[in-house]
Amino acid sequence: MAALPTQQPQFMSNGDRRTHPKDPLIENIEYDQIVVPDKKSWKNLFAYMGPGFLVSIAYIDPGNFQTDLQAGAQYKYGLLWIILLASCAALVIQSLAANLGVVTGKHLAEHCRLEYPKVPNFILWIIAEIAIVACDIPEVIGTAFALNMLFKIPLWLGVLITGLSTLVLLLLQQYGVRKLEILITFLVLTIAGCFFAELAYAKPVASEVLQGLFVPQLKGSGATKLAISLLGAMVMPHNLFLHSALVLSRKIPRSVSGIREACAFYLIESGFALLVAFLINISVISVSGAVCNSSNLDPKDLQSCKNLDLNEASFLLRNVLGNWSSKLFAIALLASGQSSTITGTYAGQYVMQGFLDLRLKPWVRNFVTRCLAIVPSLAVAIIGGSSGAGNLIIIASMILSFELPFALIPLLKFTSCKTKMGIYVNSIAVRIK
Repeated sequence: MAALPTQQPQFMSNGDRRTHPKDPLIENIEYDQIVVPDKKSWKNLFAYMGPGFLVSIAYIDPGNFQTDLQAGAQYKYGLLWIILLASCAALVIQSLAANLGVVTGKHLAEHCRLEYPKVPNFILWIIAEIAIVACDIPEVIGTAFALNMLFKIPLWLGVLITGLSTLVLLLLQQYGVRKLEILITFLVLTIAGCFFAELAYAKPVASEVLQGLFVPQLKGSGATKLAISLLGAMVMPHNLFLHSALVLSRKIPRSVSGIREACAFYLIESGFALLVAFLINISVISVSGAVCNSSNLDPKDLQSCKNLDLNEASFLLRNVLGNWSSKLFAIALLASGQSSTITGTYAGQYVMQGFLDLRLKPWVRNFVTRCLAIVPSLAVAIIGGSSGAGNLIIIASMILSFELPFALIPLLKFTSCKTKMGIYVNSIAVRIK
């Protein structure tokens, strides 16, 4: 212990984690901390399981489904390399965010408030809020599509109904957020299982899939736009704030070995969660690419492929689920949108507290963010219908890709600071990348 650097007082103490220790960021996060045993054991990995999977939900939200479907329908397997690149980058970035929270005891938004002057800090907060709204738009539209498939509710009315999901989530959270997350993740993975089964039926050519994964190409006038959307839908700015804060829900031993173990296990957990998300995205693109580029596609399905969106995608699962394809796809889409709403609410709460030292009740925060996302979604749904709503998801994903540097640069700055990170400072290779 005597060998610890003296310039990192927060490294060994968690007493200064909160400006107001009795006022938790998210209700009960301080009181529900999972205590990690102060002994080396692989069993400790189970104590760290959770944050990575919660973060990975953002990688399989309605925005991802929309961009994946269009990428496969329009360019077959040609954009798979974007998913591989984004997934690898996501693992590195998310692990940095987790390390920042573990080592310093403060999350990314808190560091921004402490390090930057008021004006830059306020600008970064505004940009982060815009990113959260841009993330919420696909969730609003995805939920509206799901309601349309389940109950034949018009798209514009479904957009309005999504505003009530805040109250529903508030009711369900009374039974515990962890139980809710397990249920929603199960439903989302159900649709993943269907795509895996459909993948076996569609039988994409393995050599073409591998070529799409490892040979970068941008063929076609709209390929660049869709590639940017894929990147934005995969690596979301709010996830960096979220992950750096979620790791604080574990009370780890504040020792060199304890912190090293936490960083290692969070890397393993994040890697596994992101691998699952990667396989889901690859499967969606491959199924869409194989089915929509088939030589024996009937005229109706061919037309659906030309204007493929979440509302038309259930026909891809018809060979596996038959007439139940649209219903189960809608249920999973609904689960995907609502689970992403939870993570967006958490991220928004951390962002507001970190940048402004301001706290709102989760349901108030969720309702305000959802209302900001409903306005453009409702306008596009009324004017442009299903096709316009699908295009809005693509635009929202593009916005997220352009906003990523405003969260990534502060993260790299803080994790490259030896005073903050000590022996866990970024390596030269990470800084160069």
